[in-house]
Amino acid sequence: MVKVLARGPHRTRRTPWVFAAMLAAFAFILAACGTNPTTTATGSGPATSALGPGLRMGPVELVTSDLDGLQRFYTEGVGLSIISSDEDDVVLGIENTELFRLIAADSPDAAPDDYTQAGLYHSAFLFDQEEELAAAVLRTATLTPASFQGSSDHKVSKAFYFADPDGNGVELYVDTPENTWEWNDGLVTMGSAALDPNAFIAEHLGNRAPATQASGVSMGHVHLRGGDLTEAERFYEDGLGFAVSARSQGAIFLAANGYHHHLAVNTWSSSGAGQRPETLGLRTVTILLSSETELESLAARLSAINAPFTSSTGTLVTSDPWGTQIRVRVTA
Repeated sequence: MVKVLARGPHRTRRTPWVFAAMLAAFAFILAACGTNPTTTATGSGPATSALGPGLRMGPVELVTSDLDGLQRFYTEGVGLSIISSDEDDVVLGIENTELFRLIAADSPDAAPDDYTQAGLYHSAFLFDQEEELAAAVLRTATLTPASFQGSSDHKVSKAFYFADPDGNGVELYVDTPENTWEWNDGLVTMGSAALDPNAFIAEHLGNRAPATQASGVSMGHVHLRGGDLTEAERFYEDGLGFAVSARSQGAIFLAANGYHHHLAVNTWSSSGAGQRPETLGLRTVTILLSSETELESLAARLSAINAPFTSSTGTLVTSDPWGTQIRVRVTA
């Protein structure tokens, strides 16, 4: 078995922006360990969101100058399947459910993502079984050992962090039982305890070789970089309709229907950022709703906060205060 190098209960990326990442990782420890006061699982429940049942996160779209390299990382490592592809565009997912889209940059000299600006912190793939998660961690660590960034037991989930070949953050995680989550005044308690990846793999996969493809995977949440938390809360809660599910120094977490979080925004390396420059990295975050009525209500909330959007039957497109495109679609 390939040994996964444990790097402690948080991640520090070995990239040119390592200093910012170290600050981010330290902030995440503060965030996760001190997000909310500890209460009991039978305490107060989650806050009610304006978004109704059936919400789920849809595909994340990335722009890359290394289409082949990212395709290999997300298929041979994470375990996604190719749903469609051409020379400029690859759609990835599980069992014909689209989860991820890779788009070739217009120029091979396109600027890399700037981590001091708004953008993607990580895309988080949720596995419904520990065995499937262990297999994905082992596949990814075997394919690209240097991509492993760390792992944590967050109380609500067990998470393993990687960086793809472009430096985009990737989280692979499984939720802990929902009836063990602790809530206080509508906020969930999260932690950041050490999680040994080798022990996790040994417990849930043993000496079995991992399957070449994953199953039971969804886009669990998306964590973004932003410039200001007050602006983020106004857009994502008052506009889109998520409820704040946790707060910390430099970050907010937002959810619908009692989940720990579908979205998060931090300012750990991007405080004060303005409109996003044109770079590689995140293009679009997709949110899936269950009805046209919900979409109409969301449009009314965006109008109430003067957030511009365009809409057509079943689809609405808007941008957050820093220019990250948000696509909202109605799905069966």
